[in-house]
Amino acid sequence: MVFWAVGCILLALLTWWFWHSQAPPGRSSDGKRQPRRRGPAEEEHKAAGVPLGEERGSPVGGCRLICKPSALAQALVKSFCRSAHLETKGWSWKRWPNLQTAVQLLWPPDRPLEFSRDHLQLADEGIVALDWVSGPVDGGTKATDAAVLLVVPNATGTISRNVQHLCRLALRQGYHPVIFNRRGHNGCPLTTPRLQPFGDPGDLKEAVAYIRFRHPTRTLFAASEGSGSGLLLSYLGECGSSSYLCGAACISPILKAQDWFEAGLPWLHEWSLLLPQKRNVSRYTEALEKVVEMDRVLGSSSLRAFEAALFCPQQRQKMSWETYWASNDPLRDVDEVAVPVLCLCSADDPVRGAPEDTIPWELFQSNPFFFLLLSPHGGHCGFLGKDPKGSWGNAVVLEYLQTLAEFLRGEERVKDKPRRRTATAQHRCCRRRGPLRNRGAALPGLDLFSWQRSYTR
Repeated sequence: MVFWAVGCILLALLTWWFWHSQAPPGRSSDGKRQPRRRGPAEEEHKAAGVPLGEERGSPVGGCRLICKPSALAQALVKSFCRSAHLETKGWSWKRWPNLQTAVQLLWPPDRPLEFSRDHLQLADEGIVALDWVSGPVDGGTKATDAAVLLVVPNATGTISRNVQHLCRLALRQGYHPVIFNRRGHNGCPLTTPRLQPFGDPGDLKEAVAYIRFRHPTRTLFAASEGSGSGLLLSYLGECGSSSYLCGAACISPILKAQDWFEAGLPWLHEWSLLLPQKRNVSRYTEALEKVVEMDRVLGSSSLRAFEAALFCPQQRQKMSWETYWASNDPLRDVDEVAVPVLCLCSADDPVRGAPEDTIPWELFQSNPFFFLLLSPHGGHCGFLGKDPKGSWGNAVVLEYLQTLAEFLRGEERVKDKPRRRTATAQHRCCRRRGPLRNRGAALPGLDLFSWQRSYTR
């Protein structure tokens, strides 16, 4: 009887938490995120999806696209303005960001994915897994030369409902999705006493190189979910023009990662992200206890304590918290990113926090390769509309990739026109652009200089 009473109380508390309309949390003096009151002007800007003082950007449906003016930006504005997914009238879940977050990250999917797994042995004899999604296919046709969509899950390694919906939708639209699984995640064996730090793209580099070797002629895009965006952004920054990607999208990314860990989260979201990681690491206690203090790892009560215990105070070589983030901050090499990146964020994200504090506005206003699509509602990786089975955010991401592919094809046609001139003119053109081609390994058929230049003109 007591058990049922306690269960009912917990269920009532969870129901109140999910259905309670919560404003984006601010930060208190102790670093914890806390709800704060907003004035009338702030409420007006919040309803428009724009934080106070950030009126820049183009309205697209019920959202805003914040970016540096460019040819690609104009193409994206036209595409998003025609998109029915960005109309707020179809967002029946918009007042419940916590519920949207829980549905997409914690609720089990309707049908599991069908995939074939490749285990890739890395240079240090570690193993990562690539899951090539083949079904279920809900209509649509798949081309033999389909573009590959590399999907990076969040840092917990869980293949969430949101990731599964993205893969099914991409498969239906003709992509070939493949999910990247880190060491020890999602059934991938841990063969070395080493896990992947938050922003270390070394394993992802080898995985992308393998995908490129397996499908040398296919276009390669990438998409990430939540905290997994830290890994994708680190990869794009370190590789620059040699990333082999034509474009990327980050759904609810954690952009200021160190601040995010230090500020902490509301208790329910903190533990929903912490428990899967502790459960996963506990399987390898005997293998990892030689290099880390597993008692501190498993006894940690916050994401920051868990991250610090797992990667900073190692027994062989100690590392400070600040030193760890100097080499793992997702934006440490952001100036080197050489492909378009769309960041889909929600103003009421309860996991990331208030957009005024957690979004680097200057990055999107000054860097021509970064585009921020800011929605007033959506939670963290939620973006539920009338149908709770799918995310309109995933549909918008695929619309972005389609627009980007069409833009690149248009750039190719413009680039090919001068080549019909005389042989002398062709020789001068190639001689002038030759050194720029050598900056990195570009995709076949895409001249790096021409389409990079078009973004800033």
